[in-house]
Amino acid sequence: MTKASFRLNGNQLKLIAMVAMTADHVGLQLLPQWGFLRILGRLAMPLYAYMIAEGCRYTRSRGRYFGSVALMGLGCQIVYFFFMGSLYQCILVTFSLSIGLIYLMDRAQGVGKIPVALVGTATVWFLTEMLPGMLPATDFRIDYDFWGVMLPVMIYLAKDRKQALVLLAAGVTMLACHFGGNQWYGLLTLPLMALYDGTRGKANIKRLFYLYYPAHLAVIYLIGLVFS
Repeated sequence: MTKASFRLNGNQLKLIAMVAMTADHVGLQLLPQWGFLRILGRLAMPLYAYMIAEGCRYTRSRGRYFGSVALMGLGCQIVYFFFMGSLYQCILVTFSLSIGLIYLMDRAQGVGKIPVALVGTATVWFLTEMLPGMLPATDFRIDYDFWGVMLPVMIYLAKDRKQALVLLAAGVTMLACHFGGNQWYGLLTLPLMALYDGTRGKANIKRLFYLYYPAHLAVIYLIGLVFS
């Protein structure tokens, strides 16, 4: 009898992404001299993007799924604007656009599918790449720009898990070409996703990220105020 190979379920990958995200934000806001924290943080976005694609594929209520991500993103943006006057759009806004584009593509049928996909993609391009340049007096920008929105879409369009890994690699490479620097370390997510067993895991922790995301940012912000 052979020993079962080591695998990771969706919950475990989300927790890895959560740790990486926290390290990234701590490195950005509190310990910029610790460069390895930003490197570790590059794992977070691709892992979450893959899980967003999986969520779109398997959710029982697409409206509720989109609403959960979009409403939490809206709540975060209101707080950012109220306390910091910032119009920078967080990763939840990025993923809301990803989910919306995926659903738009899925609803289009037959010969109309390609034009709808092109219009939707062009709209995302305008919001991420053109609109920030039209608002130069503000810090408006959608986190991870165009390729950040497109990464979950690319993964969702894969026909099987091997193809999903190829498209994940392609999307992360486009992000790295766009941003450069540490973003190339995002390719380290590939061996982690190769271990994905395709299951969610026993516990239902989908709300944990929605709560943890604003909570950890608030704690980091308060620590920064205390020690600044």
